Amino acid sequence: MPRPIKFRRIGFKPHVNYFKPAGVPLAQLEEVVLTMEEFEAIRLKDVEGLEQIEAAKKMDISQPTFNRILCSARKKIADALINGKAIRVEGGTYQFVRGRGWRGGRN
Repeated sequence: MPRPIKFRRIGFKPHVNYFKPAGVPLAQLEEVVLTMEEFEAIRLKDVEGLEQIEAAKKMDISQPTFNRILCSARKKIADALINGKAIRVEGGTYQFVRGRGWRGGRN
């Protein structure tokens, strides 16, 4: 019996969910998909400057899980930047959380 899926807590809803290289028609681009959990991990660690343990607590996941999500996100972003791919932010297993413990988050 598989382990039940645990929803990751997300404290920020992006207003833009697609990024692409300038000057290249969309039809000619490959794209990578960044899940909402990966987007949130990047935001908490690289933008907010939180330590992994603190960021993991905010997302209600373990630190090793947070690290795996963060590494996956960074790899996808690097692939897009180096290889000129578009980035689409969508999907994942998450729930939006607003309030206690979420400074600067917007829904």
